[in-house]
Amino acid sequence: MTENNHKTVLTGGCQCGAIRFAVSGVPAKISICHCRMCQKASGAPFASFADIEHENFSWTRGKPSAFQSSSIAERDFCADCGTPLSFRRIGGPRIEIMTGSFDRPDRVVPTRQYGTESRLGWVVGIANLPSQTTQQNYGPEKLATISSHQHPDHD
Repeated sequence: MTENNHKTVLTGGCQCGAIRFAVSGVPAKISICHCRMCQKASGAPFASFADIEHENFSWTRGKPSAFQSSSIAERDFCADCGTPLSFRRIGGPRIEIMTGSFDRPDRVVPTRQYGTESRLGWVVGIANLPSQTTQQNYGPEKLATISSHQHPDHD
């Protein structure tokens, strides 16, 4: 349950479990950002965010560290495992949570894109690349020997 006593709709957190959060309302928007700053902050070709009103959001375990990435924004991350967690406009009414940090990222589907001036040309065609499941990539025998140190996608 969040601090504002609203029903939890979505939960999530970092890889190691030191930081957890809860969302008690539907995100205002869900987007992808291709800008160079988001590329560097996520270590990926783009970042994806769920935009949430502050009153519908709470950190439920731990408190993230923050990096002021520009004169107008800060980005939260787990100091223990390095997982990027959010983007916040300083003094703004919302927090943008990285969709990959949700326990059920399939429930936060992007509907728009920003920063497309920096979109990498190959991003458009990634759905058409040859693909494999993790088991196909490693094989069942090797996969059976790997143990994850990540926090599970639930509390």
